[in-house]
Amino acid sequence: MNYLDKDLTSLHEDLVSGKITAESLTKETFANIKKTDETTQAFLNLNEDAAIKNAQAIDQAGIDADNVLSGIPVAIKDNLVTEGLTTTAASKMLENFKPIYSATAVEKLAAKQTINVGKVNMDEFAMGGSTENSAFKITKNAWDATKVPGGSSGGSAAAVASGQVPVALGSDTGGSIRQPASFNGVVGMKPTYGRVSRWGLIAFGSSLDQIGPITRTVKDNAAVLTAIAGHDEHDLTSSTKKVPDFTAGLDDSASVKGMKIGLPKEFIGEGVDADVKAAILAAADKFRELGATVDEVSLPHNKYGVAAYYIIASSEASSNLQRFDGIRYGYRAKDVQNLEDVYVKSRSEGFGDEVKRRIMLGTYSLSAGFYDAYFKKAAQVRTLIIQDFQKVMQDHDFIMGPVAPTVAFTIGEEVSDPMTMYMNDILTIPVNLAGLPGMSIPAGFSKGLPIGLQLIGKPFDEATIYKAGYVFEQNTEFHKQTPELGGQA
Repeated sequence: MNYLDKDLTSLHEDLVSGKITAESLTKETFANIKKTDETTQAFLNLNEDAAIKNAQAIDQAGIDADNVLSGIPVAIKDNLVTEGLTTTAASKMLENFKPIYSATAVEKLAAKQTINVGKVNMDEFAMGGSTENSAFKITKNAWDATKVPGGSSGGSAAAVASGQVPVALGSDTGGSIRQPASFNGVVGMKPTYGRVSRWGLIAFGSSLDQIGPITRTVKDNAAVLTAIAGHDEHDLTSSTKKVPDFTAGLDDSASVKGMKIGLPKEFIGEGVDADVKAAILAAADKFRELGATVDEVSLPHNKYGVAAYYIIASSEASSNLQRFDGIRYGYRAKDVQNLEDVYVKSRSEGFGDEVKRRIMLGTYSLSAGFYDAYFKKAAQVRTLIIQDFQKVMQDHDFIMGPVAPTVAFTIGEEVSDPMTMYMNDILTIPVNLAGLPGMSIPAGFSKGLPIGLQLIGKPFDEATIYKAGYVFEQNTEFHKQTPELGGQA
């Protein structure tokens, strides 16, 4: 069983009719993962015994005919805690950490009778854009094993794109769902900040982090977000706004006629690969053909987004990662002589280079004498970026553009050049700074590698970008193309 030609609707029909059982589906999923993951390297930890028992219980109770997620295998990014199942955040610091509770998003999926088949790889503590910063392995792009899968949710995107699972959860702090979704030719949604509870997400940047789904199709993605969204008393930043059924209207009646779409000139300017730009302009033409209006807009402060983001995110990371001290839980260095040794050696040995780099950057930005010059200034730039989006959204339904300036790059090509790696996020970061919803959908290919189209919506208006994404998907063939596992010749 692989999921390259399956969606949730077809799987659900097979489960309800009895053509397959949740148990057989789960066992076949594990068989396929064991066969393909030598190439993909997406999974860190399989949950086989518990998953099969869960599937048996679902079969015994009966597949819920009204619940498209009933009996569906899912993968979870390894920074979402799962009760009794090792959760590492791809770091040596948490190599043997077994949580005593599960994240709210994980619990909500479980309540929908999904089957957690395991935890997938990521950049350590979600800090990176290529999944090369994992302490344990380097995940490969589903289309070409010499290319990165993107990050930090590279394991989630590669697992879906290679047909190992139909659904995976990821997290997005500066593009970490959308960029790997783009690089792997699948659908990735970063919801509005507060739409999904962050309870149980190992924190990176608390004012930026958001959990979201990665799937093969837009409608599948909408179904998963509907399941995991909503207020949570454990997370005071989670919104109390009512969660609609995001799949409503994703049918033959869906249309973009009359919609006004903004295409920022900054998104297709200098530094954006020619093939990527051509794919985005072709997508704009497709929307026009389907009855929408697409016009050029400007987000003038977008160019300052990367600098502001890396100050804010690193400052929040510096604060959040203080808890990993070698005392309460996590990695503890051996051969220590005193308390200072415990702190210094545990953190020096437990954290990878990229995590250390961001802790130092954040600590510096927050230190006495530099707070006003760096953190405060970055927060002011963030406000200007928010105002840019608000101005455009006053008379546009959503914004479109590329997810990344290029397609997936070669493994090892940029990992030793942090500045180049950081600049890859220039088109996704502003969405996190503004707290807006953003989605990546397949929109073309360059040299055999997928190109992602980014749709950016108004706060809590995921429904509009799902509708626009669905209409685009139904009128193009990009999402139907699948990789030969291991990549292109």
